[in-house]
Amino acid sequence: MIEFLQSFLWIALELTVLFIGISFLISLLQGYIPYEKIEKKLTGGNKVLASFAAILFAFITPFCSCSTIPVVVNMLKKKIPFSIVMVFLFASPVLDPTILTIMGVVMGWKVTIIYTVITSIFSVIIGFSLDKLGFQRYVKNVLMSGYEEKNQKFNWRYALNETWALMKSVYPYLLIGAAIGAVIHGLVPTDFITKWFGHDTWWLIPVAAIAGIPLYIRLSSMIPISQMLILKGMALGPVMAMMISSAGASLPEVILLKSIFKKQLVIAFIASVITMSTISGFVFYFV
Repeated sequence: MIEFLQSFLWIALELTVLFIGISFLISLLQGYIPYEKIEKKLTGGNKVLASFAAILFAFITPFCSCSTIPVVVNMLKKKIPFSIVMVFLFASPVLDPTILTIMGVVMGWKVTIIYTVITSIFSVIIGFSLDKLGFQRYVKNVLMSGYEEKNQKFNWRYALNETWALMKSVYPYLLIGAAIGAVIHGLVPTDFITKWFGHDTWWLIPVAAIAGIPLYIRLSSMIPISQMLILKGMALGPVMAMMISSAGASLPEVILLKSIFKKQLVIAFIASVITMSTISGFVFYFV
């Protein structure tokens, strides 16, 4: 019990310092982000530039998978091309600047850079593929409120308010992840993890990708959990596959998507997230 508390307090303290500092800095920098220019790029005729703008927009808007949905509806109402909206939908929950920075500190910058590049590339590929396959016809005509565009100038008070808002919405998941990580560190035998999940068995990757969907573990929670699993000897491929799938498609998000997409597009979305996380896991497996 003492070992669990010591491990939990150390992980929680490390994540708290990182989270507050990084969140505050990013909130300050958001005052310089030209949201209007990015939106113009999203609606522009050059889809290559528009896809880069969608990735950038996903990166600078720290939303979880559920809160991404109102933004998607807003983008569809503004007649932004379907392919670009899909790029944002896939990229937004997995590209959080605060969490990526924490991932870099906790899991290493090489892993973080590979993760960012892979998820960005696959978000673009999947978004354009769904468009080419004609899945736009499976979008329902709906109206949804709950998204407000931010056009806030640089100031300290705004940054403090944003940091506090993020603390209330995301920090509990960091603590949950820290607690699970502490349990893994103190109670789960290293030999057990190494024996069943540490070897390079290819089928563990798709299994982990599928298992991540119903878990609804946010990316902020998965980082300390993943760190402990890797330290215990679990292979990197399955860990990253589960991380991407759990962040990219949660059960609450799927339920929300059902309100704006027909079932064909919802199924395609889930299959795409599983595919993205599985292939990403194999990339880490070979790297």
